[in-house]
Amino acid sequence: MSASPVVELDQVGKTYYNGAVETPVLFDVSCAIVPGEFVAIVGGSGSGKTTLLNLMGLLDRPTAGEIRIESVKVTGLDEVERARVRRDRLGFIFQFHYLLPEFTVIENALMPCRMRGREFELAQEPRMRELLAAVGLDDKLKARPAQLSGGQQQRVAVVRSLANNPAVVFADEPTGNLDSKSGRMVFDLMKRLNRDSGTAFVMVTHDDHFALEADRVIRIRDGRIQGTKGGKG
Repeated sequence: MSASPVVELDQVGKTYYNGAVETPVLFDVSCAIVPGEFVAIVGGSGSGKTTLLNLMGLLDRPTAGEIRIESVKVTGLDEVERARVRRDRLGFIFQFHYLLPEFTVIENALMPCRMRGREFELAQEPRMRELLAAVGLDDKLKARPAQLSGGQQQRVAVVRSLANNPAVVFADEPTGNLDSKSGRMVFDLMKRLNRDSGTAFVMVTHDDHFALEADRVIRIRDGRIQGTKGGKG
């Protein structure tokens, strides 16, 4: 496993502007995510943790500092180049599954591959079928999202995040809309896929129990990193 980080932030700041009103959210944040690790980002509401995740995932732009993805500076890339990096090297899981209702389970899981062309989609389909079977959805491949439970829908979303063999998956409160049993199943699934695939996972969570099971915990308060330490000890 390479020791080179998959994501690096160097003195990153973020300020939002609404006319003459400035709202600083992040201040001089420096951190790195290495291949294969599972990192939890925790902090109170309004601490800046989701903003931090969005900056790492190129869903937002910093107003200060530098961001690198697999050692490539991405801060100055235009929107087309940023979209290409997100498509090819990053995966995402959100609090809501965002499955497309008119498509089947297997079609939803393959959607990121479809964006890279039909040939790539066909090449990845066997692997995605195997992943869906591994998470207990082999009998749901032709089902529509409305025919699934909340936990099953989120399992599809987790598998979808790995469609393009990303270097890192970003998960924003992925268990937040689930009951405790379904949330535990989804979290355990992410941990298993992290271990089996070697893909790094970065998860924002309010759940201290899940955070403590991560390889590392980044604590953020008032827009500043307060500490980084091992979760599992």
